[in-house]
Amino acid sequence: MDILKELKYTKEHEWTKLEGDTALVGITDYAQNRLGDVVFIELPEVGTVLKKGEAFGAVESVKAASDIFTPLSGEVVEINSGLEDHPELLNQSPYDKGWIIRIKISDTGETDELMSSDQYAEHVAKQEE
Repeated sequence: MDILKELKYTKEHEWTKLEGDTALVGITDYAQNRLGDVVFIELPEVGTVLKKGEAFGAVESVKAASDIFTPLSGEVVEINSGLEDHPELLNQSPYDKGWIIRIKISDTGETDELMSSDQYAEHVAKQEE
């Protein structure tokens, strides 16, 4: 299972890559592994305003369906439209080609509430016990 040092994480298994006043958001390698083969993703529209912790989409796999939650408040400024035709990118490349949305962060203070890679690794380990 890959946990990248440069990313921030949520307890719900989303990752965030901070890029100035925007952030890329996706699901973690752990999450995609637990879901199994992803067959469909529901994406928000560009311009959607999200509050931290709010569901913004859903992922369906051969095993289950799961909501995706935004790790930060902000406005959706870009979606990875390639996922609509190729949802398997979430499995194949969760941290690169499988990113889901880019948001313009409205409250940078919320970034302090995200977990570091080490904290996330501990969180995952506890779930596996």
